[in-house]
Amino acid sequence: MILCANPKAQYLAHRTEIDEAIRNVLERGRYILVEEVRSFEAEFASFVGVAHGIGVGSGTEALHVALAASEIGPGDEVITVSHTAVATIAAIEQAGATPVLVDIEPDFYTLDPARLQSVITERTRAIIPVHIYGQPADLDSIIEIARARNLLVIEDCAQAHGAMYRNQRAGSWGDVACFSFYPTKNLGAVGDGGMVVTNNPSLAKRARLFREYGWAERYVSHLRGWNSRLDELQAAILRVKLPFLDSDNEARRRIAEKYCGRLKDTNIRLPEIRVGATHAFHLFVIRSSHRDALQAYLKEKEIGALVHYPAPVHIQPAYLGRLKGSECLPETERAAREILSLPIYPELGDEETEAVIREVQQFCGE
Repeated sequence: MILCANPKAQYLAHRTEIDEAIRNVLERGRYILVEEVRSFEAEFASFVGVAHGIGVGSGTEALHVALAASEIGPGDEVITVSHTAVATIAAIEQAGATPVLVDIEPDFYTLDPARLQSVITERTRAIIPVHIYGQPADLDSIIEIARARNLLVIEDCAQAHGAMYRNQRAGSWGDVACFSFYPTKNLGAVGDGGMVVTNNPSLAKRARLFREYGWAERYVSHLRGWNSRLDELQAAILRVKLPFLDSDNEARRRIAEKYCGRLKDTNIRLPEIRVGATHAFHLFVIRSSHRDALQAYLKEKEIGALVHYPAPVHIQPAYLGRLKGSECLPETERAAREILSLPIYPELGDEETEAVIREVQQFCGE
């Protein structure tokens, strides 16, 4: 079976170093917010190109913490997209704010800046562009609108580790950015984990308080925080993998280039890359009017092709009929009917890549 993503393959690629890192943490006997977390926070912030990193329990919690640290809550509106993992919307509601949805650009699947002005109100406090699949959103346009209206920009970088926009890392453009280290991510742990990154020292200080009960010193809560901590074991594993992130992303791009070169004459729609952007290819997403049949065919051939995501957030049962802006998202709904993710990860071999190409071509009648 050719998997769509394979986090075990990345563990095996760095098994000796990861096992040693885990053993060192276990033998050290200090497991919460000490050496490994502090070092990884500094190293990852430096990688992104910002001053501060705050390790938290998940990507969802990174968004929740970032919103709380930005003093966004009840009565506030936050603009984002429905074509995203439900985590983006869930975090806004966890913070007590109101999500407001806008449609996506059909070529890039990211927030369409042309639709922003129509949904900004006196209650709007922030915009969350999602760098979906590893494709940076149109940050120039989004930030220009945000600055003109005194709005915060919170980048959702859960799928964009190492992506670039105009030669600057995704996550270094907005007021604050949020990453996930879920195992299948370009930089993945062996469990949950996330990080808030920012250049704003006061926001960073508040984020650190919120992630651990509001403690500035142990057992004294200065804010009504909660428990969302990146643990030492995950941080140690992520420190092993971080130096390989750029080369891993380059391996993903080579696979993407091979897919694009060999499938360009089929009737499927291939990914487009924004001018000035470097795609991280967390996912390689194609479009087909016969998506379900193609997915079923590939499954028969033992090729794992998945849909990210089959149901936009606004039409899922928990959110149906209650999210602002959900009545006019045609590009989002069209994409959900047609998109399909082909296997892509750094350790995907040439034979496996060729097998995927061959079977897609066969389905398309090439």
